[in-house]
Amino acid sequence: MAVRARRSKSPGGQHFLRSSALAAELVRAAGIGPGDLVLDLGAGTGVLTRALVRAGARVVAVELDPVLAGRLRSRFSRVVEDDVLRVPLPREPFHVVANLPFACGTAILRRLLDPEVPLMTADVIVEWGLAEKRTAVWPSTRLSVEWSASFELTLVRRMPRSCFAPPPAVDAALMRAVRREEPLVPPERAHEYHRFVEVGFRGGLRTVVPPRQLKRLATELGFARDARPRDLDAGQWAGLFRAAAMSRSAGV
Repeated sequence: MAVRARRSKSPGGQHFLRSSALAAELVRAAGIGPGDLVLDLGAGTGVLTRALVRAGARVVAVELDPVLAGRLRSRFSRVVEDDVLRVPLPREPFHVVANLPFACGTAILRRLLDPEVPLMTADVIVEWGLAEKRTAVWPSTRLSVEWSASFELTLVRRMPRSCFAPPPAVDAALMRAVRREEPLVPPERAHEYHRFVEVGFRGGLRTVVPPRQLKRLATELGFARDARPRDLDAGQWAGLFRAAAMSRSAGV
């Protein structure tokens, strides 16, 4: 069954930005300019949509709630009434500036940060815990290591509950993803890399690299010989992947 991205009817599920001035500040900080194609996913009351339009962007506001979508249509030219987990994504380079539904923030990011999706930047409001976990250098997580091969992830700012109406149950954060000019792993090998990382996180580093080679790579890449998967950052994981691939191609 597909996960629905509709905001909850409970107060904690609806977290609309209260301030148009704050929305304008977020758009400026995102570096959005005239002509940029930008998706506002879960557009809600349109506070961010309006700021994006005023910046000269080509904005597509996506909102599942039919009442909210209807109100958006009365104000903006490009409104799509659809689930953010199902709506077709652009085939041309695009940006995202959005206050994501908290209940499915990770699921939305999985879609956006697929290396085959032509996303250039994403400035998204998510739960504080999600942003803190996925942008941490240590301990790393499987998803953060996978995503960071193609995108630089940063926690930009904390956004307290008072920024939203009604306030959610937890604080939020602005998380930024910027596509790397030089990915750590070639895009055509991204899915192979994701499988490599998945196996390594599940079974340990020795399940993906032989012990003798792992000992050498620990020195070369700068991690402890007894390191756990979460102790390696994205660059070190990419280094392991390249070394393992070279060994396979050489028949070692």
